[in-house]
Amino acid sequence: MGEGKQGVIVVEMPNMTTKGLVGGNPIEQLQAKFKELETGFKAWLAKQTLPVEAAVVTATGATQGAAIGGLMGTFTRDISSSIPTPPPGAPNLNPQAMASLKQAQALSGGPLTQARNFAVMTGVNAGIACVMKRLRGKEDVESSMVAAFGSGAMFSLVSGMGGPNQAASAVTSGLFFALIQGGLFKLGQKFSAPPTEDVYYVKTRSLLSNLGLQNYEKNFKKGLLTDSTLPLLNESALKDVNIPPGPRLLILDHIQRDPELRAKRGSQK
Repeated sequence: MGEGKQGVIVVEMPNMTTKGLVGGNPIEQLQAKFKELETGFKAWLAKQTLPVEAAVVTATGATQGAAIGGLMGTFTRDISSSIPTPPPGAPNLNPQAMASLKQAQALSGGPLTQARNFAVMTGVNAGIACVMKRLRGKEDVESSMVAAFGSGAMFSLVSGMGGPNQAASAVTSGLFFALIQGGLFKLGQKFSAPPTEDVYYVKTRSLLSNLGLQNYEKNFKKGLLTDSTLPLLNESALKDVNIPPGPRLLILDHIQRDPELRAKRGSQK
């Protein structure tokens, strides 16, 4: 009997990437899409006139504030319902007590009240900050404080927490908001600023980095072993700053092999 031949059918699969096969990470795709939309929106906004940009930024800030205020209002609803509402024109109520009562009601209102208050506060802040940045060409603590003053004053007027003297309360609230915002701005600058490079340890940092010993930079600084002391280093000096024997040998060998440091060491003998 003849021996049959079994054919082999090869089916080529289309070249599918991991993204096309499983759809990729949906969270990363969503983040990338949001970043793309945000970049496009900012580019479009930068081309608009000042009134248009200020109006859009104010509306966006107010929307975000309304959402935050509405969420907070859902948690303070029970508190606001427990605060008594005095009858209008109550003769025996102290004006100062009435002002305190209105402040408590303003800070513990329901979702709609809080949404309104926060919408005004964040919208005015964002709008003034946008105008100040466009006019002054920079975003600094002065612009931030001006925007905070306006938002604080408007919050006081809209929420009704100022009592009988609305103007004085608006100014007081504006100043309070401005001081808080200015302090937070300065604090943010302090922690977000990149660390300044220590000019006295540039060569030392490079030497240690080349040897993979950058963890010992703090030992050099603790012993005040600056760049100018590199040609003078010996095993005793490195031992005094608690550098182990192995790294000590590597550092001294590198200094001996470096032409510039070797020349300086020879001239100082």
